[in-house]
Amino acid sequence: MAQDSAPLVEVRGLGKRYPAFTLEDVSFAVGAGSITGFIGRNGAGKSTTLKCLEGSVHPDAGSVTYFGCPFANHEEQAKRLIGFELGGADFYRNKRVSTIAAVTRRFYDNWDQGAFENYCGLFSIDQAKRVKELSQGMRVKFAVALALSHRSELLVLDEPTSGLDPASREEVLDVFLQLARDEGVGILFSTHITSDLDKCADHIIYIDNGRIIGSGTLTAFKDSYRVASLAEVKAAGAQVIGIRHSVSGDTALVLASAGVGTAATLDDIMTHTHKEVA
Repeated sequence: MAQDSAPLVEVRGLGKRYPAFTLEDVSFAVGAGSITGFIGRNGAGKSTTLKCLEGSVHPDAGSVTYFGCPFANHEEQAKRLIGFELGGADFYRNKRVSTIAAVTRRFYDNWDQGAFENYCGLFSIDQAKRVKELSQGMRVKFAVALALSHRSELLVLDEPTSGLDPASREEVLDVFLQLARDEGVGILFSTHITSDLDKCADHIIYIDNGRIIGSGTLTAFKDSYRVASLAEVKAAGAQVIGIRHSVSGDTALVLASAGVGTAATLDDIMTHTHKEVA
């Protein structure tokens, strides 16, 4: 799915320090036609990173480059080609959907009203309703429709399928796949729903405690880990990355190079790496 071209967004050495949290040396890139999943537990640094990309949080270190130009010097031009959705629709709970769309399109010369109408139809969005009258799932779909309606070359989305039922998630993910495959749109989205990534992502970025601890193609990322019983790990003398306790028996996450265990899923990797090794 990914195309060979210069990155649409390139992040180098991004850092942001707060009293109780530090984002440190975050680097990655997203290319045209690529769908990149951004994963990590709550508080790991996903939202801080995406807000730095949007410009609502100013990093203390590092750089963000869009379409080959520094974001700091070309913010207005870059944002015309990027669809951001970081939960902003909730700020206008008393406004009607049609009103928010009318205001939004004033900011984009390339706004496609026909595309917006089509997405509203696809997602069953009632434009006469106020945002507060929409379910959480419908708010997510409305936010995605706004982001898709000014012919963005890059989408940056925070939990776009959160709160959606399985059928609605499929609709949104099918749109992502079509945009990436047919129009070369690059997509970066955070999520806790690993099945979404298995369906549509070709790349993965895994952040934990403010640091990137894994990235690359989704297939290579998963293939680099194995899940094994503690007995297997002990016999092989393998280094344990994390242990998961369950009624069916304790398991350990190890590197594939250890030569033991079975293929790890994304759920396996996330649940094991969040557990301290005893």
